[in-house]
Amino acid sequence: MSRKTKMKILKILLAILAISLIVGVIIYLFPVMQNLSSVQGQMAFKEKVENSGVVGLLTLFGLQVAQIFLIIVPGEPVEILAGMCYGWFWGSAFIMISACIISISIFCLVRKFGRRFVYDFCDEKKVAKIEKSKLFQNPKKIEWMMLILFLIPGTPKDLLVYVAGLLPIKPLHFILISTFARYPSVISSTLAGDNLAMGDWKMSIILYAIVLILVGILVFVVSKLDKSKATKEMLESMK
Repeated sequence: MSRKTKMKILKILLAILAISLIVGVIIYLFPVMQNLSSVQGQMAFKEKVENSGVVGLLTLFGLQVAQIFLIIVPGEPVEILAGMCYGWFWGSAFIMISACIISISIFCLVRKFGRRFVYDFCDEKKVAKIEKSKLFQNPKKIEWMMLILFLIPGTPKDLLVYVAGLLPIKPLHFILISTFARYPSVISSTLAGDNLAMGDWKMSIILYAIVLILVGILVFVVSKLDKSKATKEMLESMK
């Protein structure tokens, strides 16, 4: 059996495991999530989460691994779930810490095994396009570009975690960027989740929209100040 076939089988098995975790969480929480609009329902939800203990934390971490490591689960649902289960503060803390741990692991594995490891988990053409871009080969600009990309909602942040190991960026700088630049997205999602757990659906949507608008304004200002138009070129290379 070839290495490529083995990796496909491994990814399928891991994807099945991740989907199983998601389905399991939904089945476990759904009975109490139906009544979140009432005080009794909210108390029942919190009790259910507290009773899950370490298993609940490990399940959430497993979903976070699937999101970043396997690039098969969108980040927002996991972050919203963290906010619902543990509140916006502890939910955000959990997501940030787990993202840091997973990002460090991937970065170190890429530095050790090189492109072969990246191609096992990511689209080879996308990786090659980013890696060959002149913007990403400039050590003076790469950290700034990474910061912008991690701030912008919707960019393939998890792909960047893999690609970063192939680029001329200092490990510590990348770990700090990949962890803390996620914060606007994480806090908006965990706040939304926290309000959902309180039965306030409208406030969840409003908070999420406000954070996205603020990040959008920040990116717009940066792109206008960037006279070299590097930001626009950088986003083009990510498509």
